Amino acid sequence: MATTTEPRVATVSVTVGDQELTFESGKIAKQADGSVVVRAGDTVVLAAATGRMEAREGADFFPLTVDVEERMYAAGKIPGGFFKREGRASERATLTARMIDRPIRPLWPKGYKNEVHVVCTTLSADLITPHDILCINGVSAALTISPLPFFGPIGAVRVGMIDGNLKINPTLPEMDEESTLDLIVVGTTDGLTMVEAGADDDGAVGLLGDLARFERQLLVADGD
Repeated sequence: MATTTEPRVATVSVTVGDQELTFESGKIAKQADGSVVVRAGDTVVLAAATGRMEAREGADFFPLTVDVEERMYAAGKIPGGFFKREGRASERATLTARMIDRPIRPLWPKGYKNEVHVVCTTLSADLITPHDILCINGVSAALTISPLPFFGPIGAVRVGMIDGNLKINPTLPEMDEESTLDLIVVGTTDGLTMVEAGADDDGAVGLLGDLARFERQLLVADGD
């Protein structure tokens, strides 16, 4: 792990699997309670977290909102046709927001009723590195450096199976063309908080027995 700092700016790089992830804070979205830019390859996302200091009056639940903003400019495209604006959130963006929400929602003080809003925006997409794993790790980092009472951090990795071998954080082409397993594992240093998977028959064999290996990678991802 490598760390560099400038006045009010910090950069941390960590290698997870064969991939280097870089986290940078202090340059963008300074008015948020916590904001982090995460880069892997040429895929870049901005995660920002903001919360209220007082509880929502009359709330009987934790009002956490998670948004994922995908923009065509991230892939170097401009909306064409009659409508020149971006449309509604894609199915992929909605699912990514849910994958961020599930592992972080339990990691708050019991009875916490303050509004918290986290947004992950795709700034650049190289169509090689998936942005969803970067968003989960970026939101975790943004909440961790914020003054909000988040019991994190968490770490997230994707696991694929290529030619019978497990691979941490495979690329999009590898997932589409070669992998028989799509497994996302999220957790803290104390244990797993979310596991989501899709696999064919071959990819599902022996899956549970390999979770310990994935936990070790999570310890790297969340900085322990």
